[in-house]
Amino acid sequence: MGYNEVFWDKYSDENESRYNEEFAKFVKDLATSLRCTSVLEVGCGTGIDLRLFPGTFQVHGIDLNDHALEIAKEKLGVANFKKGSIAELPFEDASVDFVFTHGLMNYLDDETLEKGIAEMFRVSGKYIMNCEKFEEAEKRIDENQKFRNMQGRWTNYDVRFVSNVDMHEDIEPDKPRFTLLKKL
Repeated sequence: MGYNEVFWDKYSDENESRYNEEFAKFVKDLATSLRCTSVLEVGCGTGIDLRLFPGTFQVHGIDLNDHALEIAKEKLGVANFKKGSIAELPFEDASVDFVFTHGLMNYLDDETLEKGIAEMFRVSGKYIMNCEKFEEAEKRIDENQKFRNMQGRWTNYDVRFVSNVDMHEDIEPDKPRFTLLKKL
């Protein structure tokens, strides 16, 4: 499950067709209702989940793929998009109110996943959200993906579970598991 630039370039080109306005609205409304003023999507791709945030938010996105970041910057010029890895997030400790992933953790190997979780915890000031394909006992989906149990991955961190449920199909048709954590 290493980084495959050709795969991710193609994924980025197809990403616009994956735009789910209901999910983007859900993320924006959730962060707003939690009284957050800054948001970071780790593995932001072309930025489709960040497009509905108002100008009052500090919007950040990080991704490894240059092509995806070019598209993101073109579509959402007010956001701060950076190239970087989940294993080494270029942000200060507790500097972002709401840190989230959407379909990223399924693509990571176990070592990168563990480093990424630690980094998300480090940079989060208030909340962390993962929205990922779920299986209680993690298992391979295909050569590029693995089902994840994000609740199980967060048990050693100083967090309170706010939610750990499947997304409603009206918001996210694949019904991934929605895990929301409050950093303590």
